[in-house]
Amino acid sequence: MSIFIKQMIINKMRQITPEEILDYSQKYGFVISMEQAIEISNYVRKKKINPFDRREREKMLKDLTEITDQKTAIKANKLFYELIKSYGLEHLFN
Repeated sequence: MSIFIKQMIINKMRQITPEEILDYSQKYGFVISMEQAIEISNYVRKKKINPFDRREREKMLKDLTEITDQKTAIKANKLFYELIKSYGLEHLFN
């Protein structure tokens, strides 16, 4: 079952649109531009990040800092962990 859930999460990440990123940013209190949303969307599609690997998430956070800013990246990281916890998926992320 966890392989199925992991694949669903990865597929969603790789298909996210800039518009969805902007929608999430507004919903969760982030301030990003359309250009940043486009960069983030392109980054996620091209880099093929494995969000379940701690080192790859750290690299993604560092790259997100370069696309946006440190405050936004930290807030996104905190939200990521809150979402993982709220869905009871902590066991999938090492």
